[in-house]
Formats: sequence, structure tokens, C-alpha cells
Amino acid sequence: MTITNEGLRIELTETANGIFFESGSDKLSADGGDLVRLLAQELGQLPNTIAIEGHTDAKPYPPGAIYTNWELSADLANSTRRLMQANGIRPDQVTQVRGFADQRLRNADAPLDPSNRRISLIVQYLEKKAEKDVKASPEAGKSPDSAATRDPSAPIPGAAVNPKK
Repeated sequence: MTITNEGLRIELTETANGIFFESGSDKLSADGGDLVRLLAQELGQLPNTIAIEGHTDAKPYPPGAIYTNWELSADLANSTRRLMQANGIRPDQVTQVRGFADQRLRNADAPLDPSNRRISLIVQYLEKKAEKDVKASPEAGKSPDSAATRDPSAPIPGAAVNPKK
């Protein structure tokens, strides 16, 4: 896990034995599926949106192949999205599904390293509400805990918030 300018990045990296996916496949393994389901249940409780990225190693497909690392990386991300949405992530919570193929290698010195095959889940920072939106809210005047009276720069408990904003 790392903090980025987008939010909290959770990386699910492969090993040579294929913990999450078999090499060249977008089908989640039993163990990988179990971990993704657990993450979905926890992340689904947050108000944050999520971006899902698929990454591959640099092993090329045969010349002339129609299916490439571009399709595979997008399929990895979409396969993960489908499983997460079936197990706790709200339909509106995923805002982006990205496929990067082998363009953002985790281990650039070893382009075929299994750790380059991974799924990244980015728990995106919450957007601050503009002051005028808070004042115009129908919740204005309610209890001090209501969204309308809460300091918009204060973090929501349990949610990742961008410290740079």
C-alpha cells in the first residue's frame, strides 16, 4: 500500500505461482477471489470512490495475435471490478477501470517478473464540498453531525482524505 496523489493505492501483486490470476488469464484463482471479496466488503463501507487498474508483465503474445497485453490488462481490471461489485462495492463507487498493459512495470529491471502482473485498487481522496454547496444544502440547520454543518475540510472518520487539498 502506498499513498499517491490520487489516494491510497493497494497493489495485489502476483508471484510465480499465480496467487490471483494464471499468467495470460483474467480468471481469478480461488485464493485471489477470496482476498478480493474481503477487500470489497471493507472498501464498500467507505464513502470514497475507487479506480481499478490492471497491469501485465512484458511477455509478448505471438506476432499477429489479436489479444494482447492491452486487452489482458483491461480484462484483469474488469474481472476484479465485477467480483468486487458483486461482493460489497457499490455500483457507483468504481469511477475508472484502467488497463496499462506493460507500460508501468513495477520492476522495470526485470520486465518478465511476475510482480509486474498486478491489480491496483486506488481508494480515491474525497472531494471537498464548496462552501456555498454546504450553505445551500437542505441539511443546513440540522444537528452538528450533519453533512451540512460539518467542517468540509475535516476528514470523515474511516475515509482516506487528500492531505494536500
